[in-house]
Amino acid sequence: MTAPIETTKSAAEVQPEAVLTGAKQSQIEGRSLGRIAWTRFKRDKAAVAGGIVVILLVLLAVLAKPIQSVFGLDPNALNQDLVDPQLLAPKGAWGGMSWDHPLGVEPGLGRDLLARIIEGSWVSLLVAAGATLLSVAIGTLLGVIAGYYGGWVDAVVSRLMDTFLAFPLLLFAISISAALQDGAFGLSGLPLRIGVLIFVIGFFNWPYMGRIVRAQTMSLRRREFVDASRSLGARGPFILFRELLPNLVAPILVYSTLLIPTNILFEAGLSFLGVGIAPPQASWGGMLTTAVDLYEVDLHYMFVPGMAIFITVLAFNLLGDGLRDALDPRSK
Repeated sequence: MTAPIETTKSAAEVQPEAVLTGAKQSQIEGRSLGRIAWTRFKRDKAAVAGGIVVILLVLLAVLAKPIQSVFGLDPNALNQDLVDPQLLAPKGAWGGMSWDHPLGVEPGLGRDLLARIIEGSWVSLLVAAGATLLSVAIGTLLGVIAGYYGGWVDAVVSRLMDTFLAFPLLLFAISISAALQDGAFGLSGLPLRIGVLIFVIGFFNWPYMGRIVRAQTMSLRRREFVDASRSLGARGPFILFRELLPNLVAPILVYSTLLIPTNILFEAGLSFLGVGIAPPQASWGGMLTTAVDLYEVDLHYMFVPGMAIFITVLAFNLLGDGLRDALDPRSK
């Protein structure tokens, strides 16, 4: 009786246990964190829609002047022949809407609403974006320092945050905007007002970002990669800017998208109170201020800038919520 002959396979013929039978390479291919976040974000239809609207609004604000030049739109051109001289109401239905004036005209002066909405878009987004960048810069720097070093540094920064949060921001914004209307720092007119609004809104809103960054930093400073960097001789500044800050990009980005609509509303509120953007420069809040006195004449004039603010704020909120869910590893 002959013994069975044992057949041996070469190393190339032996399949590892981790490879599934019949599985293709694309089915087991790993995905980066960015790709996973993008896949999550695409599933949220509301967030995608909000992102598209935000992109269109940014393009509208950046290209406001070229659009006005190409289509011959003048936000300050008077069309009083389109307004009833006695009632001050636009002639025609829906605020005088026509092919020449798709959104109608302003009561009393007859200025084109579409041109003024486009003109006001870059003002609102510029103030909101500038104030957000200032808040993020100050809040991130102080928050990461307080969260990493702790002790008396954390106590000083935390008390500073409490002081700013207790500060009557609206009253201060009204007073400083009214005091600097004539000129300051070599600026006057629209550049001065935009600069003052960016400073007031951004400088006094940084504690919200600072608290978020501080809490995230306190959680990250106990992680293994921070201990590894410290054991290799890395000092505090290196750990702050090379180890901690890259891991804070996601919460900073999410909160920034949620802070922009808040700043848009704040700018509109200051313009509504008469201490923001001064006429004849178009702004969405300023248009609402004028509409308050003319709503009985033409309610449509209040609806147009109100919807512009509503759509912008809603789009940024949807985008921020979608980014938060996409970048949160615990979200499903």
